[in-house]
Amino acid sequence: MQVTSLAVYPVKSLGGVPVDSARVQPWGLEHDRRWMVVDEAGAKVSAIAVGAMVTITATPRPDGGLLLARDGAAPLTVPVPVDGPRVEVTLSRVGTAHAADDAAHAWLSEALGRRVRLVWLDDPRRRAVTAEHGGRPGDVLSLADTGPLLLTSTSSLARLDRWVAQTWADRYAQCGAAAGSRPGPLAMTRFRPNLVVTGDLEPFAEDSWLRITVGDVELRVSEHCDRCAVTTIDPATGARGHEPLRTLAAHRRRDGKVWFGVRAVPVSTGTVRLGDRVEVVRSR
Repeated sequence: MQVTSLAVYPVKSLGGVPVDSARVQPWGLEHDRRWMVVDEAGAKVSAIAVGAMVTITATPRPDGGLLLARDGAAPLTVPVPVDGPRVEVTLSRVGTAHAADDAAHAWLSEALGRRVRLVWLDDPRRRAVTAEHGGRPGDVLSLADTGPLLLTSTSSLARLDRWVAQTWADRYAQCGAAAGSRPGPLAMTRFRPNLVVTGDLEPFAEDSWLRITVGDVELRVSEHCDRCAVTTIDPATGARGHEPLRTLAAHRRRDGKVWFGVRAVPVSTGTVRLGDRVEVVRSR
């Protein structure tokens, strides 16, 4: 097995960027999910509510800042707000974050059609991975939902694509044209993974992994990843649909949730690269 895709998502719910290599820090990949869009009350603004968020690209700069870009607007460089005012945010286990400059707030507010602010987490070490989500003492994460890293496999996506095609065929047989146009392959970016693994492995083999190495870096799988409605938003257009949640619910439903991919905690730090060998150290 090897790594065939690496990506960082500097701002929660905004589009990310592929990278050839990335430093693994205790809280995840460098530059990943250190920023967040919030409303005037400090609550997270998610692509679940504002689908257009996924069409905005946030590219990390070497100094930790951002380049925000979207169709129809000039890009904006956002410096790291080291001395920016602290604002209260409601995301769990964060408390406060530094507000970006007014230009960033205005640019994003115009893009999203509502008043929002952009905030930055100064020190991820103050946010713990909870025991409920597989965390152990000392495990930390950025502004990611529940785990520092998200991993998926191309074999699992290929199986899901076949299931989606069968779902469409079954609906077409029942409803004819009402079933809509035949769906094409799902983009892996719908699932927003940091690492994508390809190799001679069964679909959903990652469900059984407990520890793996990626190059010289060791990761501990902390939990299976439950999926939300963000996966139903086309990352290229922001359009919403029913897939893949409808099909996952038929095949991968457990405890009232649907599952795709796994979350992982770094056991060691280092650099991961495209083409790195992936080995399973321990599995169920």
